[in-house]
Amino acid sequence: MKKYNLGFISDSDIFDHVQETVLKYRFKIDLADFNSNLVDPVKLTFDSKVYKKDIEEILESEVIRQLDKSNTNHIGYFHQNIFKFIGNGWTVPDEGYDVINKSKNIYVEMKNKHNTMNSSSSKNTYMRMQNTLIQDPIAECLLVEVIASNSQNIQWSVSIDKTRVSHEKIRRVSIDKFYEMATGDKTAFKKLCEALPTIIEDVVSSVKLAEKSNTVIVELKKIDPNILKSLYLLSFRKYEGFHDFKV
Repeated sequence: MKKYNLGFISDSDIFDHVQETVLKYRFKIDLADFNSNLVDPVKLTFDSKVYKKDIEEILESEVIRQLDKSNTNHIGYFHQNIFKFIGNGWTVPDEGYDVINKSKNIYVEMKNKHNTMNSSSSKNTYMRMQNTLIQDPIAECLLVEVIASNSQNIQWSVSIDKTRVSHEKIRRVSIDKFYEMATGDKTAFKKLCEALPTIIEDVVSSVKLAEKSNTVIVELKKIDPNILKSLYLLSFRKYEGFHDFKV
């Protein structure tokens, strides 16, 4: 086993955790997978005509977007589940908060980017944290952001019923500050980021990844050689008049 020397996590644990993430990466997509996201043919038509691209190019871009969305979710789990290995009372529960430390009464909701929550989601998360404080007055609730606007550990302020509210024990924390809190090392997250390229390369060289497979266009052509028509029939075939749709 190569030495990664992170200090707050063993070499074998970080290797296994990265490997688990790599093996979840998505390489295959077929028409059923593609359409499970409720493809909008009208939007794809606009994209094709406005950007002056062939519909096949637009479809390839949409396939990449869908694959990337799945992989982005896996990276979210990578950020969360690494705390299974940190020790010092940190755990990742099966439900509820993303990360907790019962011995320190800390409850964590983790987000990848600081701008991913809309006002409704922010309000609901904040109210959930307020309820946690009612149940456990010595608790501390953290909204931890992997990509935050600043390196920070500040009171989180949100608007509820047009009133701005905040609480000393409900905090907005960047991931570097949370790693410091969890490990005692101010640069723990930086060390992880520095080591990741090497760890990922080691994992990729040691496992057999799935072959890339994209059958979306082939399957669409089986519905109709006109791919754009196939897209409309895929989504609207049960709508009035689409039995003789022409495009």
